[in-house]
Amino acid sequence: MIGWFKQLHTAFGVSFLWLVCLIYFTQGFRSFVWTAVSYQLKDNLKLSPSASQFVTSIAFFPWSIKPLYGILSDCFPIKGRKRVPYLTLATLLSLLPWLILGLSDFLRNTRIELMILLTLQNLGSAMADVVIDAMIAEAVRFERASFAGDLQSVSWLSMAFGGICGSLLGGYALDNLRIDMIFLLFSVLPALQLFSCGLVEEGSVQGKAFPEGSAFNGSDMTSGIIDEEEKFSGEKSKNSTLRRKKSQKNTRRAPMTEKIFQAPDKNGSSVSPWYQSLKMATYTLFRAFRQPAILRPMAWFFLAHVTVPNLSTVMFYYQTEFLKLEASFLGTARVLGWLSLMIGTLTYNRYLKKMRLRHILMFTQVCLAILTVLDMVLVSRANVSLGISDKVTVLFGSALSDGINQFKFMPFLILSGQLCPPGVEGTLFALFMSINNLGSTVGSFVGAGLASVLNISSGSFDNLFLGIGIQVLCTFIPVAFLFLIPKEATGISA
Repeated sequence: MIGWFKQLHTAFGVSFLWLVCLIYFTQGFRSFVWTAVSYQLKDNLKLSPSASQFVTSIAFFPWSIKPLYGILSDCFPIKGRKRVPYLTLATLLSLLPWLILGLSDFLRNTRIELMILLTLQNLGSAMADVVIDAMIAEAVRFERASFAGDLQSVSWLSMAFGGICGSLLGGYALDNLRIDMIFLLFSVLPALQLFSCGLVEEGSVQGKAFPEGSAFNGSDMTSGIIDEEEKFSGEKSKNSTLRRKKSQKNTRRAPMTEKIFQAPDKNGSSVSPWYQSLKMATYTLFRAFRQPAILRPMAWFFLAHVTVPNLSTVMFYYQTEFLKLEASFLGTARVLGWLSLMIGTLTYNRYLKKMRLRHILMFTQVCLAILTVLDMVLVSRANVSLGISDKVTVLFGSALSDGINQFKFMPFLILSGQLCPPGVEGTLFALFMSINNLGSTVGSFVGAGLASVLNISSGSFDNLFLGIGIQVLCTFIPVAFLFLIPKEATGISA
């Protein structure tokens, strides 16, 4: 283990490794402060479950537009640098809202102002996530490519460790500290991240709209999209070869970094290379994403979220107000969820990656429906009749649901990696993640609407059993759309 860290230290440098670990640890540790946000909405602002879920759904929307941050940093360098300035800006957006909420009682206890500040904070966190992913991709692009898996492992371990620490300490902090102090304590991490940004050096790319090896280099981009078209349509390799030669001929006739970006506009003046870079990046994403081989699987994962109402906030209210479960206990349940997530990842890689993804996703939806029935047991109090305590039921359900959900997220990651054409992997993968996040956000809106229609409110959970029953039935809807997933796709090859 020590030798492994020494190799990473030699390959990437201590400053870069420290920044990667810190950002991912902070992402996981966010559970520490967002638990406090949930209690702030419930106890201090006195919001109903549906209103609280609406506020958090709006606040997390910036995670649904991650490709915009990637295109922004790719196409518009600041003083010749594409990453560190944007990472600094993102860190400031992550830091300032927590300081303001910790110091201002008025803004902390006003719904609209609180929602705006939380949205800005998520904007900073999402942008930092995109930028650090791009920095990792660039760091392993050439001679250090053999360390790509190692660097990703460090990232996931850091985030998991942060999630466990945040879940454990979050419940303890709520029992012993005021919410404003929790906001101020958490701001220490983005402040440390801001300082660490200055320790990483970045070379200048000024004057290069598409540097060699970048995500939007012309020949790689074009041939990659053609490969995806041919893979899905099943046309003969001869046509693929002819089209690729034609593409390469066109590329030679108009080099991406010279002729295209120096072309004059209608008035005869030179067009900005950064404008052309933005135009080409947008066109590339549109053309790649519209391919059926990419569009159909991503449509399934989006539908799998939006067709199932998310009632997690309603269950949080039920557990804290009706069952009177303490914040420290709910933190422990989240720790079990993180551990279950890691076990689910290991189980998938060890036993399931050779199975067809359609079978895995069907199994996942059925298991999630069964676990949702466990919530119906909790709400109906049938567990008490069977001599099973509420805490055991909640712990069991929390641990299993996070592990089972990982069986759906791992195929998503696998298909995303397999479907990205060469040359646009980074930005297209960010688009895939945004689709997943947008689906979750829409599912939360649907859940908030269902809770409002059923008149489920704080202290009134009479229709919660019915709401969960509807959720169970909706969990089977994505099964009907599994034809969108490639039939022969597995965790090894698509």
